[in-house]
Amino acid sequence: MSKLAVIDIGTNSIHMVLAEILPDASFKILDRFKDMTRLGNGAFASKRLADEVMARALEVLKTLVTLARNKGFDRVIAVATSAVREAENGGDFVSMIMEETGLRVRVISGTEEARLIFLGVKNSIALTDEPTLVVDIGGGSVELIVGHREGMIHGTSLKLGAIRLAEQYLPKTPPSEHMMQALKQAVLSPLREAVASFKTRKFRSLVATSGMAANIAEVIHLRHTGRPLPQHNLATVSLKDIRVLEAELAQASVKARLSIPGLDPKRVDTLLPATVLLRCLLELSGLNELTLCDKAIREGVIYDFIVRHREGLKAENEIPDIRRRNVIGLARRCHAPESHSLHVAELALSLFDQTQRVHRLGPQERTWLEYASILHDVGYHINPRQHHKHAYYLITHSDVAGLAAEEIDVVATVARYHRRALPALKHEEFDRLTPRIQRVVKILASLLRIADGLDRTHFSLVRAVHVKFGKQIMIEVHLAGDAEMELWAAKSRADLFEQVFHRRIQFSKVLLETRKS
Repeated sequence: MSKLAVIDIGTNSIHMVLAEILPDASFKILDRFKDMTRLGNGAFASKRLADEVMARALEVLKTLVTLARNKGFDRVIAVATSAVREAENGGDFVSMIMEETGLRVRVISGTEEARLIFLGVKNSIALTDEPTLVVDIGGGSVELIVGHREGMIHGTSLKLGAIRLAEQYLPKTPPSEHMMQALKQAVLSPLREAVASFKTRKFRSLVATSGMAANIAEVIHLRHTGRPLPQHNLATVSLKDIRVLEAELAQASVKARLSIPGLDPKRVDTLLPATVLLRCLLELSGLNELTLCDKAIREGVIYDFIVRHREGLKAENEIPDIRRRNVIGLARRCHAPESHSLHVAELALSLFDQTQRVHRLGPQERTWLEYASILHDVGYHINPRQHHKHAYYLITHSDVAGLAAEEIDVVATVARYHRRALPALKHEEFDRLTPRIQRVVKILASLLRIADGLDRTHFSLVRAVHVKFGKQIMIEVHLAGDAEMELWAAKSRADLFEQVFHRRIQFSKVLLETRKS
């Protein structure tokens, strides 16, 4: 297993992620560090990085490099973006970093930045064959990318970063109407030109990355729910809510902005231009909401490293779907019995399909059942006793890229109830789910319990199940050998199924003929 540290020297912040690259060519983020250095402050007007800001950034970088190396991360990749690439003394700053820390910084172009951002998004969100528009709002530049599951189609970098716009168009707070009009025109014109230049005019969705977008989503989420935005959440934000926030920020003093719940004080001057930009982009693309993605350039650098080392290709070819690949990757990292897990998933999905006319759940819930089945035994990695509870903990505390927070909760809770106690409101993890999701969990867990019982010995003796409805539900079990243990286990796990479907269940055996060699 390789260790890789990635440092992103941005216009607004310096970030570092510490990643462990695993044998299956996936990776696990072990830690993250961030310091909002505002390297770009004043740089776009003067074309130079200020001495005091460079000194501050250098101290942050010294600390991060020392920290990474002390933790055994000898391989450190560093990239610098808009502020450094545009500054006349950017080269001096890069040389200074090399001299003081031994760190070789790669100053990347706007096009390369767009490519790496899309790489991070593509491997974190389940994109479709239809084009998706991705926007990353930095301090100095904004990257616009069009792509689908096959890769990036177009990518461009615009000088519309939030620090740059705030310095050029918003010299006082709150801004005058004239300032706001100038800002909106400065944003709208290049955005319209960029979108018009794309061969694709219709987008399935808009995905927004970066801390700017995340803070906007945090403010709006808090306003609606009173709770912080869940980590690793593919949250959606409506155009209507962005318009409301834009109008509020445009009229608010610094003090009033700082009183807004969730607003990062260090973004008190930059959140308004970021909000204007997102609103304009949604209107131009004809979409009513955006999806937040917390993976971007840093994760893109890691994926790029993996691909360049030819380690990621095998995993991608083996399991093309990113969400399923990440689920199986977690199961493998936890040393779950793979053939058993996949066989249980196959049986559970067969039960799901044959009972669908009664439970009326759809493709999304079917996918959740598959993922819960694949992950139901990951808790053995901690301890065989109570492994169903350990499975819940591992799934909820793992960053399964591509799954929203609610989906992770469902998958984890279904896995938690694959054995022992039935779902009950006295269990905190079940009680905090909505009534609709509680019903889904009960149905899916009832199917998983039986499917897991039908592979009790892990020998895949049950080759198929056929479900017949009557006064009772008959499950015909097609066997390739002596499977009394499987039938006993399935009967002992049928309690939740009978509760959910309001009928008794009977099992019958059909012994398959086996050819003699």
